[in-house]
Amino acid sequence: MTIKERAQSVVDEFSMFDDWMDKYAYLIELGKELPLIDEKYKNETHLISGCQSRVWLHASYEEEKVSFTADSDAVITKGIISLLIRVLSDSKPSDIVTADLSFIDEIGLKAHLSPTRANGLVSMIKQMQLYARALHIKNS
Repeated sequence: MTIKERAQSVVDEFSMFDDWMDKYAYLIELGKELPLIDEKYKNETHLISGCQSRVWLHASYEEEKVSFTADSDAVITKGIISLLIRVLSDSKPSDIVTADLSFIDEIGLKAHLSPTRANGLVSMIKQMQLYARALHIKNS
C-alpha cells in the first residue's frame, strides 16, 4: 500500500464520524493500539522537540524502507503519532520526504488542535522526514 492509499484509508475512517468528540475518541483508541516503542529508545535522543507532550520516535531501515515506532505520555498525542506512523511507516525514504500529508487537513485534525499541539504535529512530521533523509543517506 502506498502512502497516498494509507492516507485515503484514514480519511475514509474519519469520515464515519460526525462530530469531533467521536473523532477524538477514535484517535485515543488508535493511540492505545500503537505498538510500544522499545524502552531503550525512550530517552532524550529519541524525544521530539517542539511537542507539548513527550513523544519518543525511533526509525529503522530494512529492505530500503523506513519503519517507525513511537510512544507518548499524552493520549491524544499518541493517537496523532500513531496516524503518522500508519501512513508513513514501511515506505521508501524519498516517499516519506515528499509525501502529500493533506489527509491531516482533510480529516480536520490540525484545525481541531490547540496551537501547541498543532506545532507538535508539525514537529513530529519534520522529525519523521529527518529520520527518513538520514537513513537514506546512511544506507546509500
